[in-house]
Amino acid sequence: MLDISTDIIRSIIDKAHEFHAQEGVVFPEDPNSPTDDWAMQILANHADDLTFQELRDLIRDLEPDQQMSLVALMWVGRGDFDADEWEEALAQARDRWTRRTAEYLIATPLVADYLEEGLSALGQPLE
Repeated sequence: MLDISTDIIRSIIDKAHEFHAQEGVVFPEDPNSPTDDWAMQILANHADDLTFQELRDLIRDLEPDQQMSLVALMWVGRGDFDADEWEEALAQARDRWTRRTAEYLIATPLVADYLEEGLSALGQPLE
């Protein structure tokens, strides 16, 4: 089902919690698709932030298929798809993948919580 290890997902969740907890990090409550430029514009203010850079690089270093799984997992955790709609979520993530997928994920409010919820929905909760 997932082609990305829960250890990697845990690292991303931890870094996302760290980044989003910082003062001054504010994102819209309803982000758009990963193909839109809004995420890049918002994140431009954080380009020098080391936590942001580490999180972005961690996601960018994943294979595209792994990035797609991460997006689908977030969507399941956010409630856009049910766990039994995993293949549909993954197909939509494939269709919307861009080189800026990391920024899309990072700019999503509560992304860490959504990833945790997605894992739980898929029966793969983090320990």
